[in-house]
Amino acid sequence: MTSNNPVARVRTTAIVAALLVLGAGVVSLQAYRDRHFRPAETEQLILYVRSPAVAKRLSLSFDALAADLYWIRAIQYYGGTRLSPNPNKHYELLYPLLDLTTSLDPQFSIAYRFGAFFLSEYAPRGAGRPDLAVALLQKAMHANPDRWQYPYEIGFVYYRDGQYREAADWFRRASEVPGATNWLKPLAAVTLAAGGHLEASRVLWQNLLTSDEDWLRRTAEQRLQQLDATEEVERLQALTAAYERRHGDPPTTWQALVAEGALRDVPRDPAGYPYVLNPWWGLVTLSTDSPLWPLPTERAP
Repeated sequence: MTSNNPVARVRTTAIVAALLVLGAGVVSLQAYRDRHFRPAETEQLILYVRSPAVAKRLSLSFDALAADLYWIRAIQYYGGTRLSPNPNKHYELLYPLLDLTTSLDPQFSIAYRFGAFFLSEYAPRGAGRPDLAVALLQKAMHANPDRWQYPYEIGFVYYRDGQYREAADWFRRASEVPGATNWLKPLAAVTLAAGGHLEASRVLWQNLLTSDEDWLRRTAEQRLQQLDATEEVERLQALTAAYERRHGDPPTTWQALVAEGALRDVPRDPAGYPYVLNPWWGLVTLSTDSPLWPLPTERAP
């Protein structure tokens, strides 16, 4: 309802006019700034406090609040650096910011996990420092020994870099944390096989044959059959290579090797399906109809 008081109307009109003038001033000031001043480069940022102990004292018992502020700053720094057009951009302040954040709040799960991703992501989209990602997650483990997620994510960092044995070891360590999910041990065994460490993978699967859970026992049985098939493929591949050295061309069928006495019959995988022999270059593979396909060292299309 509009007031009939002339003084009130004049006051309202004055306030509205003042707001409009201030708004126009802000817009003009921003436009002037954009025209005459370059935006601050991410590289020019300075981390004034690098010591977690000093930051903790300066926070005056408001550790969680200070951690939130440092986390926001870490995200802004990462995002600004990633979007920078500078071809020589780098992320040297990222780990110190994350270290400060997690020192102020050792239970800051998001900072550990996303921070490790930012650090391990390949340059220039990330810092390209998987070593620092592992260091951050190990710090998380020491502060939170009951969380299996941190050793698991260390394993993922190694897995992404193709270090399968290290990845499998961390997956196994994660599986040993009380309350860990039950798919971690199978994951460790699969990772070892993917990296070609068949015997180590076999040991893990054999241990899982005694599991109390039916699905784990069934999975272990199938995986052990796959390992048998993988080793048989290697043996058959050696036979076809030897045949090619003798004759100049690879065998076109299994019968060629049977005729020479190298094989008794057409070789079959543990599930009963014949192995596939490519007649052009002698490559031995598992049949795609086999329930054991693909082998752990193969990739399905």
